[in-house]
Amino acid sequence: MSGAIESSKTRPRAQESSGWFTIPAPLARLFKKFPLLTYPPNELPARSPEIRDVPTLYVFISDEDALKGLPSFNPSCLKWQTFLKLVGIDFCVRSSNNHASPTGALPFLLPPSTPSNPRPQRPVPSSKLEQYGLDNGKSKPPKDLGSRLEAYESLLDHRIRNAWLYTLYLSPANSDLLTDLYIAPTTSSRPVRTTIMYQLRHAAELEILRSTGKDVIDAAALYKGAKEAFIALDAILGNEWLFGSEIPGLFDATLFSYTHLILHDEYYKGVGDPAIDIAGI
Repeated sequence: MSGAIESSKTRPRAQESSGWFTIPAPLARLFKKFPLLTYPPNELPARSPEIRDVPTLYVFISDEDALKGLPSFNPSCLKWQTFLKLVGIDFCVRSSNNHASPTGALPFLLPPSTPSNPRPQRPVPSSKLEQYGLDNGKSKPPKDLGSRLEAYESLLDHRIRNAWLYTLYLSPANSDLLTDLYIAPTTSSRPVRTTIMYQLRHAAELEILRSTGKDVIDAAALYKGAKEAFIALDAILGNEWLFGSEIPGLFDATLFSYTHLILHDEYYKGVGDPAIDIAGI
């Protein structure tokens, strides 16, 4: 017994080191001749220069319109695009989509970078764009108007938004428009387009039903509600800005994001949908 124990202790250590994680000698020699390399990160696309002296706002917009600095065709994006303009922030716009957004939704903003600080800045999501505008803008919008503002915000967030969602996403007359704006730029695959169309319409339907508390969507009621909302908002319009303010604020930008798209008929030529007249204008 003692001889067996002694022989195991004197066994060469080379045999003890053998196992699943031991690299065979031929492969070890190969790795020595061809060591692993770590390649540098891919460069940014040409349209995203390393040095940006102004912020970049990523929105739903065509590449051609982005180069011209034109308004986005999406109300949520146009709201912040307008607000940043109103507070005096100089920025450029770039075409993007929800999949490219850090939060999964547009818009988002990339702060400027400089030669002294070329590192990429942390994106600013839409939930923090108001504070970004207040901190970096040249003008200060009016202060919070309290409960009165909240009452009128509900008209925008529910009645007008619901009519917009139905018009663009659910109205059969605007199927081609929806495809041109949101689906065609994403993919050329017919099955994928069909899936995206279903997802967009389903999400719009759920949001309208949740907002109205109804089991079914009544298009006529949505348009009537939107028209009543515009009439109520007209009553608080001063000489130039809402609530008689001398300086425009976020609420003005929000209302503009819908009224501009309703009145701007470039996208709607030939559509013939009654929602174009929901404001009675």
